[in-house]
Amino acid sequence: MTISESILNGDTADVYFHRTREILRREGIDPIVTMEIFPSRDGILCGMREALELLTQVLPTDAQAWTMDEGAAMQAKQVVLRIRARYSTFGLYETALLGILASQSGWATAARKIVDVASPISVISFGARHVHPNVAAQMEYAAIVGGCATAATPIGAALAGKPPSGTMPHAMILIFGDTVRAAQAFDKWMPPQVNRIALVDTFRDEAEESIRVAQALGDRLWGVRLDTPSERGRVTPDLVKEIRARLDQAGFSRVKIFVSGGIDVERIALFKQTHAPIDGFGVGSAISGAPAIDFTGDLKEIDGKPIAKRGRIPGITPNPKLQLWSREK
Repeated sequence: MTISESILNGDTADVYFHRTREILRREGIDPIVTMEIFPSRDGILCGMREALELLTQVLPTDAQAWTMDEGAAMQAKQVVLRIRARYSTFGLYETALLGILASQSGWATAARKIVDVASPISVISFGARHVHPNVAAQMEYAAIVGGCATAATPIGAALAGKPPSGTMPHAMILIFGDTVRAAQAFDKWMPPQVNRIALVDTFRDEAEESIRVAQALGDRLWGVRLDTPSERGRVTPDLVKEIRARLDQAGFSRVKIFVSGGIDVERIALFKQTHAPIDGFGVGSAISGAPAIDFTGDLKEIDGKPIAKRGRIPGITPNPKLQLWSREK
């Protein structure tokens, strides 16, 4: 992950860290401190990879850090990152470190809840359209860390070493004026490794469109996607069951059914409770709109002396899950 220049030069830091650095510099004070970072609630730790990339660029070689693993389950107030170095080398980046962990852990935790409910049905992150593009890659990466099979954007999937996944937008079908024509064009021009998945809710009844596309593409059709809008009642368990039955009756039992559009934990639970035959879910704002997990950074030692603000225990907080960070990893 590339750390932006605005982070490295401190533009994203709270201004009081700039002022602190200037005051300490003028006073000639620069102790070796130990900072511990911990979350406010349970969740899935994510963002550590990016946090360590930042530390790689700012910490001197004699500094030390201990971390928990990316994707690990964490508990409230459990120390996930401990840094020991001169304060001047990393104090300015407290805002960035906390923000990186807060956002990505929030997204990963939401993804894990959805993936656990959906299991063994796969989940793909479709949430990039719900966040600012400057953070879309980190959101998609976090969703994959949380358990999503992959994500829709190339940049987000690439961060996790995955190929992106997607079907076709309604815009393409509307431009072609017919679902079958759009699916045939997709089949004609997309490389063989791209699954042929047709969106089937644009012009006609979903079951009718599914059969039409299956007849046109034959064995090349991998699946159909249902994204029925709320104005038409959204995708329901009965609709999924009907499409499955009609595809099977027409000899297309190998065609998979993928469902998207307002999918969250509650809707996935409903589909599973009613035994709707779904092969995959596309989830957007239920992941991308998840609240961040607040993280706190506390100084616990100054020049080897245990210290803490009121309400916290001075000195290092034990956590056997912390591992000494190696820059070579």
